[in-house]
Amino acid sequence: MLDHVILAASDVDRSLAFYDKTLAPLGISHAVDFDGAAGPEGHPDLKGYSDGNRYLFWLREGAGVAGTVRIGFAAASRELVDAAYAAAIASGGTDDGAPGDRVYYGPGYYAANVLDPDGYSLEFVCRG
Repeated sequence: MLDHVILAASDVDRSLAFYDKTLAPLGISHAVDFDGAAGPEGHPDLKGYSDGNRYLFWLREGAGVAGTVRIGFAAASRELVDAAYAAAIASGGTDDGAPGDRVYYGPGYYAANVLDPDGYSLEFVCRG
């Protein structure tokens, strides 16, 4: 089971603006800033996103490497998949697969895919 993911973003402010809007329909929001100086030597500053229960997604300054990561975000309904996809596109994301059934992954698998500003692949998924 994964606890959290940290992505390097080439422009953290741009990525914050993108993820603030994109993840809002899923109930995930920017909730905390971690000062790297409070951690061990060399620890980066982090921007943390939470679903209200835990911090699950973090951004840090760094070179994003397009095509190296795909993150799947769970959505409670098909409508929330559609809303997250629309928010991502409106916020500068690039279409990488419009919302629709992906039955080749399993029955009831409904998803949409976008690329974030650094080219990371995001998938919004509702199963069932």
